[in-house]
Amino acid sequence: MVPALRNDDIVLVRWGARAKAGDVVLVKWAHRPEQLSIKRASHPVDGGWHVVGDNPFASTDSEQLGPAEVLGVVKARLWPRPRLRL
Repeated sequence: MVPALRNDDIVLVRWGARAKAGDVVLVKWAHRPEQLSIKRASHPVDGGWHVVGDNPFASTDSEQLGPAEVLGVVKARLWPRPRLRL
């Protein structure tokens, strides 16, 4: 999710919040149930959301893994550079 987020950033997630297009969201994948990812919600599709990474050159997203289940919406980055808008 570079440049919005980087590895080791700590974020605040509102679990169960309804996503809308453009939100940064916490998701899981049917094909990788043990993996959680943070992506940007693009649009709803059958079976979940089409999500994308902010860095198209280094992102695994719905293009490769299909629809994602949104678990919550990222509301803020808390550390190391606090920020409300992502």
